[in-house]
Amino acid sequence: MVGKFEVYHDRAGDYRFRLKAANGEIIAVSQGYKSHAACIKGIESVKANAAKAPVEELAEAETSS
Repeated sequence: MVGKFEVYHDRAGDYRFRLKAANGEIIAVSQGYKSHAACIKGIESVKANAAKAPVEELAEAETSS
């Protein structure tokens, strides 16, 4: 089985999508979208851009004691 996108309504009535891994674990959740079409466009954007996105390692913030 492969991962999948799920489209759903949140409590505010907006559309959102979540990306689930093959094991069913949620690995990403979107922002809220006012329309179904906009939500689908968000999914298409993730599909198109994620494979090309660089990985950026951020340094941990220094804490003062």
